[in-house]
Amino acid sequence: MSLLHTFNPNPILITLGPIKIYWYGLFIVLGVLLAIITALKLASYYKIPKNKIIDLSFWLIIFGILGARLYHVLLELPYYLHNPLDIIKIWQGGLAIHGAIIAGLITVWFFSKKESINFWLVSSLIVPGLALAMAIGRWGNYFNQELFGLPTDLPWGIPINLLNRPLEYISTEFFHPTFLYESLGSLLIFIILILFHAWIIKNKKPVYNNFLLLTSYFLLYSFLRFSLEFIRIDTTPEFLSLRWPQIASLIIILLSIILILFRKKLPFSKTPDSI
Repeated sequence: MSLLHTFNPNPILITLGPIKIYWYGLFIVLGVLLAIITALKLASYYKIPKNKIIDLSFWLIIFGILGARLYHVLLELPYYLHNPLDIIKIWQGGLAIHGAIIAGLITVWFFSKKESINFWLVSSLIVPGLALAMAIGRWGNYFNQELFGLPTDLPWGIPINLLNRPLEYISTEFFHPTFLYESLGSLLIFIILILFHAWIIKNKKPVYNNFLLLTSYFLLYSFLRFSLEFIRIDTTPEFLSLRWPQIASLIIILLSIILILFRKKLPFSKTPDSI
């Protein structure tokens, strides 16, 4: 942790003439690749053709990024109305996970209908990789010096350059590394989901348990994000003294609980209960 406390990151990894390669982009690409590999590995245990996962991954990348960017732009609409060209500058940050989740679920739903495969099963193959991608992608925020938390004197506090500090904390140098908290939390969620998959495969009881795995992801990540928002200080809309990501997290938690309570009305029977 002492390295984080003394290191001042540069958002640019490499400059090749007029071309700049950003750490943020590198971590996003790495996260996406590992998410796809994870989904492919899990699909082999459920006997789902790998070409279907590859096809789905293609559409998830496109619509996931579009959804994540659109969600972020809508949250910061006044800024982007005055700076419309900045909308395309995703390499500088600005991908909202809730937008990616919404776009991803819609994409998986249409894909599962088209390919006649179970929505709950396919979705459960995607979310462990999503958690892993989040664990890796948050390091891009670190190198961009964004999405950090309140000031702290803890030994793992990270230094923030003067230009990146909010005006009310202009004289403070060290801040909570919320990127690290969310990265470690997402890594733990990834491990939990992989262990859940291993249990399902061993006991040969997919679909219903895959539904529980999917809702477990939503609950775990939403609790993590809701908690971390109490110390994040980036600007975001608020409602009833709660930050918008907290509102979104509460909505996801509520919907997940409703799905679990009314699970008997969901169409699990359309897919066999054996692998």
